[in-house]
Amino acid sequence: MATATSTDLQPRIDEARARLDAHVREIVQWHFSPETGCEFWLNRAKELGFDPREQVHGYDDLKKLGMFQDEWLRGGPVRKWVPKGLAHKPVYVFETGGTTGVPKTRINIDDFRTDYSDFSKTLPDEFFPPGSDWLQLGPTGPRRLRLAIEHLAQERGGICFGIDLDPRWVVKLLKRGEMEEVERYKKHCIDQAITILGAHPNIKCVFTTPKLLEALCERISLKKHGITGVFCGGTEMTPQFHRFAVEELLEGAYFAATYGNTLMGLACHKPFDPADNYAIIYFSPQPRAVTQVVNPDAMDEEVGYGETGRVLLTTLTKEFFMPRFPERDMCEREPPCEAYPWDGVRNVRPFTTAKSGAVTVGVY
Repeated sequence: MATATSTDLQPRIDEARARLDAHVREIVQWHFSPETGCEFWLNRAKELGFDPREQVHGYDDLKKLGMFQDEWLRGGPVRKWVPKGLAHKPVYVFETGGTTGVPKTRINIDDFRTDYSDFSKTLPDEFFPPGSDWLQLGPTGPRRLRLAIEHLAQERGGICFGIDLDPRWVVKLLKRGEMEEVERYKKHCIDQAITILGAHPNIKCVFTTPKLLEALCERISLKKHGITGVFCGGTEMTPQFHRFAVEELLEGAYFAATYGNTLMGLACHKPFDPADNYAIIYFSPQPRAVTQVVNPDAMDEEVGYGETGRVLLTTLTKEFFMPRFPERDMCEREPPCEAYPWDGVRNVRPFTTAKSGAVTVGVY
């Protein structure tokens, strides 16, 4: 159970908060300035009836802007999100969601590279050797994962090998109850991975998801194939799977569990501590992104440490400003730790209520 923060950490917590407030002021100035801001936020400022550059002095003041709406990211024109200050740069667009209906889209220029360059610094060289190649066994297509893992491999001096995987097709199969076809598709993906691993002995590192990691390890020995580091993320990450992976699947390889999405970037895992009992604990890449755990019925109210709530996400980069977005996740609020002197999240899972029921997840 999480507890209140140690007084020893308080000076670093205060310093991190001051840095966050300063970063908020910088990002708000950028996105609401007629010279550098994007069309969406400049138009939004007119609706607000005040100038956010004068009213937002820190993170808490973002409440004045209201809640970020899911539908704002569905449909075009996508260039309304491109800041004028970055309009001269090549723009990527990545999708999130979209199993049914119009997917949400986020523009990217360099954010995905920055996120994964920062994450690279947290990986131990002993298990993710510089110069080693990578296998990316996960969703591809319009998501940012393929480019992001490629950049991570390149950042560490390696080359990334990938497989084809369309998660939207898998979810459609699941909703139709075509479980045999789901298993065939999963086997198809694992077959591709095994072929690549057998042909390229310099692959020492793997990105994959819990279900695909388990399926891969049912077919081969990671140790015999030279895999020493596994970077893993996905909706099926649980303490039970974490323990299963470390004790049975990985054969001594390092397990880097992460929580991330196209809208936030990439949160880092808390260094393994037996006292955590295999809980999955993440910390957002503050000040570039902030996660709060809030009362789902009153989202201005933060829950206490160790209590369960809904994830409220704020993204703060010059490319993309998204204040106070209610994620489709629930978790427990985690206190700051030595490595990350700000709040984290524990055991993230799909957000459900008595009315909503369970969330459908796929092969990945």
